[in-house]
This record gives sequence, C-alpha cells and structure tokens, in this order.
Amino acid sequence: MPARLLVLLIAAVTATVISAQERPAQPTEPLPSANLQVQKIGANDLISISVYDCPELTRTYRIAANGQIHLPMLKARIDAAGLLPGELEEKIAAALDREQIMIRPVVTVTVAEYASRPISVAGAVKNPLKFQAVGNVTILDAIARAGGLSPDAGAEILLTGAKTAEGTAPLVRRIQVKGLIDEADASLNVALAGGEEVRVPEAGKIFVVGNVKKPGAYSAGGKSDCTILKALAYAEGLAPFAFGTAYIYRQDDGGKHNIPVELGRIMARKSPDITLLPNDILYIPDNVTRRHTVGALEKALGFGTSTASGLLIWK
Repeated sequence: MPARLLVLLIAAVTATVISAQERPAQPTEPLPSANLQVQKIGANDLISISVYDCPELTRTYRIAANGQIHLPMLKARIDAAGLLPGELEEKIAAALDREQIMIRPVVTVTVAEYASRPISVAGAVKNPLKFQAVGNVTILDAIARAGGLSPDAGAEILLTGAKTAEGTAPLVRRIQVKGLIDEADASLNVALAGGEEVRVPEAGKIFVVGNVKKPGAYSAGGKSDCTILKALAYAEGLAPFAFGTAYIYRQDDGGKHNIPVELGRIMARKSPDITLLPNDILYIPDNVTRRHTVGALEKALGFGTSTASGLLIWK
C-alpha cells in the first residue's frame, strides 16, 4: 500500500475516534416529558433535572415542604420554591461550579407535575373536586370542572383566598351567582392562582304546609327570589276551602314571629307580594266554617235528590 494512502487512512480513523469522544453523552434513561405551562415552582412539585454529561444528577426530584431540593454531591441544599424553571437552572449550575463539582455545567429543568397549587371546589356542585391550578384558571373554570352548579345551589359563591405566609386568616369573598353567570360580569370572574377554596352553599328551604295541593319544602333561591305567590306556584296552588288569611312562621335572632298575611288581597293584586326568607314556614289554614257549610249543603242536596227520585218512582 502506498505510504501516502496509508497516512490518509490513519488520519480518517483518528478523526472518527475524536468525533465520537466529543459527541454529547446520552442519559441512560429517558426523563419524563412535561408540556405544562411554565409557572413558578412550589413545595411538593415534581421537577426533572438534566445535567449534561452527568447521569448521577439527571433524575426527577420532589420539592420538599420547605421549598428546597438536595442534589447528590452538593453540600448545600438549594431553595427552589418561588423560582421559574430557568432561574432554578442558573442556581443549580452556579452551585455545581461553586463547589467545583463541574465546570460551566449545562442544566435543564422542567416541571413534571405541579402539586403546590391546589384548588378545592365543594358544596352545591355536581362533582366536588380538587385540582391543580396550571395555567390561567378562573372561578368559572373551577365550577365548570366540577360539572356546574347543582339545582340546590344558593345565590352566592364563597371564595376563600390562599393561606397567607403571616398566618393570618384568609379573606372570604362573596360572589353573586346572578352577576357571575346570568349577567356575565367579568369583574366577578376572579383569577385563581392556587390555594383557594370555592364553596357553593345550598339555598335555604321554604316550607309550604296546610291547605295547598302539594305541601313540601322548596328551594328559596336568592334572598329576594322567593315570594308567597311563587311558593304557592311550587305547591301547585291552593286546595279547596283555603282560608283567606295565611301565616308566616319565622325565627331569627329576635326570636319567633307569627306574621299574618292577607292572602286574598295578594292574589287579587290589592296588596304587594311578600318576600319569604330561607327557613320560613308558610301556613295556609283551612276554612272550617266554609267546609262545614258546603258539606251541609251537599248533604241537603243529596237528600233532596234522593227524596225526589223516590217520590218519582213511587208515583
């Protein structure tokens, strides 16, 4: 073999070996991929750290409750809570360089699972649940995830804010369902960042008893939604011999109240309808005198009819 050809062959083999040595080392096991929206890292979040050419550090880590992580070979723990993934990358690289473990390391951090932003939805919703606030989440989004409001939902939604670091009690905001859903008031559609509790109390009940076709307990709806006429409509109207004066039995901080209501004037539109409050009892008495009078007339008419029939047959 000519000497010149031998030299070229040796040079080609040497270049191939050098190129293979400079090629980036691949991690032994694939890391979990995360397509989650970039947010600040918090306690209990699961993150994936990849350090170039260092499989000992390339793995997943769970952020501790105090917001720190501990990497192998590093003496000091790293504060991760409150940082974006890119900021944590720089912090880990600086720690590895400072402790002379690696020179100018290349670090990649991705979030595999958020667990630090729980939102709880409870109360009068179809499917109470707890989920993580990933991305832009509003109170309407939270209710939609819970399947929407149940038929027993009240007139307002209670939004309890996240717990404060100072230990003070979180604020509770009352949001009217009518304004949020029916009127689509954007100012009431509060953005949620995690740590909040959305609770939908059930509406109070109105109890309709006495001389109505269908006595029972009915939803009061909002504070000013249920009136006497609506309650009678729920009860499918008055039964025969209903008395003209009804009574509202109400109990509040001032004690028990017995409120007479001129039902005939309200139904004749001579008096305004009266609003009922949750837990009110609407009692429609029986007109005993009228019932007895009608009963006596029916007996008399029945006796007269039978007598007339008997005389007619006898003749």
